[in-house]
Amino acid sequence: MTDLVDRARGALHAQPFSVLLGTELMHVGADELTLRLLVRDELKQQHGFVHGGVISYLADNALTFAGALALGPRVVTGEYKINYLRPALGGTLIARARVVHAGRQQATCQCSVFVMEDGGERLVALAQGTINRMGDNGDNNGHAA
Repeated sequence: MTDLVDRARGALHAQPFSVLLGTELMHVGADELTLRLLVRDELKQQHGFVHGGVISYLADNALTFAGALALGPRVVTGEYKINYLRPALGGTLIARARVVHAGRQQATCQCSVFVMEDGGERLVALAQGTINRMGDNGDNNGHAA
């Protein structure tokens, strides 16, 4: 499991956008993982809420990393849907993603995004996506983990 965690952490650190935002890998299991992102003012929109794009990025990345647990490291997001349930104001975003079903070439994954503040968690978004294994010819479109 240590090798898997090291590879996942290395993949996260190889993403310049994830490094820019300060995303951290918190947990890796057999079919689930957790990412964390500290909320800063630069990540908020004009009403003081965490920007939906930041929450969407975190969910997409967590979905893709979860898919990689089932399909191997060369994966991309084929599609995903997100539902924003309530705004996040501050604290820390936590994205917990898990594999729901995996075949040979694609996996369906779900992600719950929470905000942790004042010692408690509040669910702010739910996402589900299809993660595709990349072919050797690189013809897949999407977001690579």
